[in-house]
Amino acid sequence: MTQTLTPHTKALATLSQPGIPVAALIAVKFAVCVTSWATRHRTRQALRQLEPWQLRDVGLTPAEADHEASRVFWKA
Repeated sequence: MTQTLTPHTKALATLSQPGIPVAALIAVKFAVCVTSWATRHRTRQALRQLEPWQLRDVGLTPAEADHEASRVFWKA
C-alpha cells in the first residue's frame, strides 16, 4: 500500500534527518505553521460562501458553519 505524503508531512519528515541546522528547523516549522493558518483561514472563509443545500451535503447546519467560520485562524 502506497502512502501519500502531504507537503506538511514531507516538511516535518525532513526535520528528522541528522545534521539539519537549527535555523533551518525553525524556518521549516514556521513555514508549516503559517501554511496551516492560511489553509484554515481560506477553508473557514469558504464555509461562509456555501449555500444551505451545500452545507447539508457535507453534514453541517448553517449555525455550525457560521460557528466554525467565525473561529480565529490559529485555533485548530
